[in-house]
Amino acid sequence: MEVVRRVAVVGNSGSGKTVLGRALAERLEVPFVELDAIFHQPGWEPLPTADFRSRVEAIVDRESWVVDGNYSAVRDLVWARADTIVYFDLPRHVVMRQVVLRTLRRTVTREELWNGNREPLRGLLLTDPERSIIRWAWAKHQQYRTRFAGYMRDPAYAHLAFVRIGSRSDARRLLARS
Repeated sequence: MEVVRRVAVVGNSGSGKTVLGRALAERLEVPFVELDAIFHQPGWEPLPTADFRSRVEAIVDRESWVVDGNYSAVRDLVWARADTIVYFDLPRHVVMRQVVLRTLRRTVTREELWNGNREPLRGLLLTDPERSIIRWAWAKHQQYRTRFAGYMRDPAYAHLAFVRIGSRSDARRLLARS
């Protein structure tokens, strides 16, 4: 991998974006930013779009960073400054196993995520993708695959180096090269 200074890590919920993003930022010795931590305010309230864009713009104006997240509201800001996009494209069964196990662990341990928020037990049972991260991951899987494959071919993003992660081995190799 060439020397990179500004990396966006994208992919489905539960695919491993945050774990890889943190490790990559540590290897590159650059700040790590999790967009969920900015967007999800106390009580799971979304940060208003103008405020979200303003905060993200201040981050991506820095010299170097690794940003984890798929938010379309700020994609233009992040991708305009990024040099590399790391795209998690794991098989659906792998993503679903990971997101279910992560959600169970977070629910049982009452792990605090961002701004005092915790995953609610009812999130394991809800069928609305807007209210259940598990259903969200299921519903968005093919959409993300199609969308990111298109971005990789889009001349508007020719300035970006895309790194597709199709397996845990791919992720380990990426970190080993960083």
